[in-house]
Amino acid sequence: MTPKPLLHRDDPEAAPLVGNIKVTRDDWLNIGLDVLIRDGEERVKVLALAEAMGVSRSSFYWYFKSRQDLLDALLTRWEETNTAGLIAQAAAPAERITGAVLNIFRCIANPALFNTALDFAVRDWARRSDAVLARMRDGDAARVAALTEMFARYGCGEREAVTRAKVLYYMQLGYDMAEPEESHDYRLEMTPEYLKVFTGQAPTADELAEFSDYSRQFWQDLSR
Repeated sequence: MTPKPLLHRDDPEAAPLVGNIKVTRDDWLNIGLDVLIRDGEERVKVLALAEAMGVSRSSFYWYFKSRQDLLDALLTRWEETNTAGLIAQAAAPAERITGAVLNIFRCIANPALFNTALDFAVRDWARRSDAVLARMRDGDAARVAALTEMFARYGCGEREAVTRAKVLYYMQLGYDMAEPEESHDYRLEMTPEYLKVFTGQAPTADELAEFSDYSRQFWQDLSR
């Protein structure tokens, strides 16, 4: 279940708002993302979002010109979160290709790097919008290109690199969409086997231990 977005006014660590302002632009974006993920873009309505936050509809126009402006901003947030997150992980340093792929697996563990539910919501949206479809395809191409470059850095030839990149990327999308009922321990147990398939190499014990420690902290957070 997607957690309810925390509003700026409810965040004890946020700086106080000035004057009559009760919510920020990020608040509008966060609750818009929540509705997009849960109900689809057709339910992202200015009045409904304002009522959910307990503010006037007019305050929306301090931050956005129109509903379409908000929808465009939601797509930009998706690009800045998911596409940028995966590209950054693909470029992260690692001594071996197995460690590089484990950097990609961090996207699966940490929703701050890659929000899977948001990715599915945008893909569903793209079926009804040519403009969104074009941005989705651009994002997919950028992600595959980053993964291709990652494999190339570790000695794969051009065709091998792009093939391994596509296998890794599209397999993970399909895997997440299938939502298999697997425990975190089982996934960790299978990780060495997946790495052998994706890279042709076995991971080191240190690589697995580091990834296990990293992923467990997010698994525990989601289980609370």
